Amino acid sequence: MAVRASREIVIDAPPEAIIEALADVESVPSWSSVHKRAEVVDTYPDGRPHHVKVTVKVVGIVDTEVLEYHWGRDWLVWDADKTVQQHAQHVEYTLHREGEDKTRVRFDITLEPWAPLPEFLVSRARKKVLKAATEGLRTRVMGSVGADPAT
Repeated sequence: MAVRASREIVIDAPPEAIIEALADVESVPSWSSVHKRAEVVDTYPDGRPHHVKVTVKVVGIVDTEVLEYHWGRDWLVWDADKTVQQHAQHVEYTLHREGEDKTRVRFDITLEPWAPLPEFLVSRARKKVLKAATEGLRTRVMGSVGADPAT
């Protein structure tokens, strides 16, 4: 049975800064508590990640996934096929500009675990993933907005 979760937040930054932070996938373990490793396997001609190998740990469950990324100007989608722990995974970040330097970020995830999980584990995992995907992203973006690129 598929597990779904979503959350929206507003980040005080333009969509371009958020997409840039998401494109820096190798830094994701520094701001997402569920990501233990992230490695770009290959890129699109514009340099953005195409396939990314990640190791994640959520509520004691460890999984290694190869994600296929697709990019738009104000969105990011990734999909994972079968892994040790999942039949499939689909994630979407959708960005909507709200003024000059504010962006509404919507994060949606759907995954199909190999085996049924107790609801208390699903609930804990959902909270942890949503917090990492939104609040962690906000921390990463706000730490880089206005930062001097030479430092």
